[in-house]
Order: sequence, then C-alpha cells, then structure tokens
Amino acid sequence: MAPLLADSDVTKFAACFLLVFGELAFGGTFALSIPPFFKIERGFYKSTAGVYLAAGFITATGFALLAIRGGHQGQPGPLALWTAAALWSCFSVACAIYLTTLWQDNGWLRARAYTAALALGLVAVVASAILLKPPDFGVVAGVFYGVTAVTASMVLGLVSGAMMFGHWYLIDPNLPVEYLQSFVRLLGVALILDVAALALSLTILALTGGAASIAVGTLVDSNTLLLGARFILGPIATLVLTWMTWQTLKVPQTMAATGLLYIAVMSALVGEMLGRFILFRTAVPF
Repeated sequence: MAPLLADSDVTKFAACFLLVFGELAFGGTFALSIPPFFKIERGFYKSTAGVYLAAGFITATGFALLAIRGGHQGQPGPLALWTAAALWSCFSVACAIYLTTLWQDNGWLRARAYTAALALGLVAVVASAILLKPPDFGVVAGVFYGVTAVTASMVLGLVSGAMMFGHWYLIDPNLPVEYLQSFVRLLGVALILDVAALALSLTILALTGGAASIAVGTLVDSNTLLLGARFILGPIATLVLTWMTWQTLKVPQTMAATGLLYIAVMSALVGEMLGRFILFRTAVPF
C-alpha cells in the first residue's frame, strides 16, 4: 500500500506548522516592548518571555529534527532546514540571555540581548517562510512570503501578549487601563495590516502569471470554503473580538477584556493554522 504522503510532503507539512510557533516567538518578543518596563513588576516579563523562549526553542528543535531526518531531495531541503534551525537557535540564545537579565540589574546587557532577539527573530521568521516557497514562484512571491509571515507574527504576538498582560491586573489592580489599551490598539492595527497583506498577496500573485498564478487559481477555484474559513475564523473574527475588547476597556473591565482576549488568541491561532494548511496544500502564502 503506497504511503499517503511522500517524505518531502511530510517535511513540508511539519515545516508549515512549525512556522506558527516561530511567528508566536518573534511577535511575542516584540509585544514585550509595549508596556513601560520600569512601571511593571518584572514577574510579567519573566513569565511572558519564558513562554516565547519556549516557542522559539520548539521551532529550533523542530527544524533541526526535520533536517536530521531529511536527506531526500525535496523542498524544503536539508540545507534550508538547518539554516532555519540555526537562526531559531540563535534567537533562543538571545532570548534566554534577555530572560536571565531580568533577575539582574544589567540594563546594558538586557537592552542588547532584547534587540538581538528581535533582529534574529525577524530574520528567522522571514527565512522560515521563504524556505517553503517553490523555486518556480519567483522573487515577487518571496517578498509576500516574508511580509505575510511578519504581519501574522505581529497578530499572534500582540494578541497573546495582551491576554497575558490582562492577567497582571489581578496581581496589581492599580495598573492604569491605558497599558492594556495600548496592546489592543496595536493589535487592531496589526490585524488590519494582516488582512491587507493577505489580500494584496492573493492579488499580486494572481497577476504575476506562471506557477504562482496557477496556485492562486487552484486556491480560489477548488478551496473556496477553506479560503473563506481562513478569513472569517481568523482575522475577521479576531478583529470583532478586538473591537469588543476595546469597548469593554472603556467601562473599564480588565478581567472581562482578558476573557475576550482568550477567545481572540484562539481565533488568531485557528486562522494561522488554516493559513499554514493552505500554504501546504497550494504553496500560496496565505
């Protein structure tokens, strides 16, 4: 009995979904810069940075394991997988150094470790997305692979960071509500940019001709329900929940807002998982 998926397909399937962990790691690290550091108890940064460090370490380990079991000719190849694993390993090291400095007063090292983690995370998430691009898709498609990965990272990072920061109001009820509002405001902007990037990606790739245009046509013609679910259950649902959260914070009810952000995290994750499945099925960065 023939296997359902070739080895190269299994590798690509795993790499697509590992990208979600990488996006969470990079976007979450960015989200740590939103609240004012010297006005928030460091426990928030310690626990939250630990989550994103774990996501980065999972991504690095996953790509390394794929590279080890690789060796077949296919896309992504072993060299690309090892490169992604190395980049995420460097990100994890920088993030671990930043996390360690939270128990110290070495502000010089903390600032540089955080900056390095952001820079390495950006390079790693773009490289991890581009390694999934078929060779015949061209340079333009490669740009949108990177752009959509970055906007998705911002959405996942900001929504998860906002949700975790919302819990801090239980520990410090006197925190100004404006801190959480800053998260939600930026989340709304990130969602709008994400929707625009996805729509522009489909449009431009459809107009470029060649293999990328054929892939978009296949997605629109044969995977209409999947395409609609990606939009509605992902960024559209998350936008609605973000608006509800913003209105709730006007009351203000930080705990109710945090509950809504829980649901927003789930909708954002569902959207990204559907997007990675579309990427696996059609190679379209959506």
